[in-house]
Amino acid sequence: MSDPAHALDPDLVLQAYAAGIFPMAERRDDPEVFWVDPRRRGILPIDGFHLSRSLARRLRRTPHDMRINTAFGEVMRACGERDETWINPPIFDVFQTLHAHGYAHSLEIWQEDALIGGVYGLAIGGLFCGESMFSRRTDGSKMALAYLIDRLRQGGFTLFDTQFLTDHLASLGAIEVPRATYHGLLRAATAREASFLAPPLARADQVLQRMTQTS
Repeated sequence: MSDPAHALDPDLVLQAYAAGIFPMAERRDDPEVFWVDPRRRGILPIDGFHLSRSLARRLRRTPHDMRINTAFGEVMRACGERDETWINPPIFDVFQTLHAHGYAHSLEIWQEDALIGGVYGLAIGGLFCGESMFSRRTDGSKMALAYLIDRLRQGGFTLFDTQFLTDHLASLGAIEVPRATYHGLLRAATAREASFLAPPLARADQVLQRMTQTS
């Protein structure tokens, strides 16, 4: 639990994300956060996910279940296990609160009782801010992203914010846009209605069929 002196206010965090600003920390044990509004923003177009043959094969052949919001804290902790992380106690705590209030969500990939991959983020209107993801088995995070993109599309979202563009995300279809372009997309997305929870849980064959139809 974070020091109350460094706690983040959930309403302030929601207002910041709606304005295109998000908090980060220098490292796991840093009690402070700083606020970021990148000059160039990473986004993954809802209809632009690149489903490789290897990932499609993994989805078909790997026994797994996709679940929503059954292990939000565990997903956040797994995302923060890497050597360098910006998820410090204030960020962890405020996202637990936002999850309890229905704004923050996790999408998880399970093999029986083992959590093998996942992603978590924040939903505001038609905006989904993907915060972080992890893998404990090969392609666990990629499988989670495939399900996430399908869920965002089915739920009426128009903007999937990845904050920054990495080589990993670029390989899956993510792009960079200038700050002004992002803010225009942001205003349109937050003004519309969307639902992360409404779409029924999808099976791998349904996700693959829908992605094939839209590719």
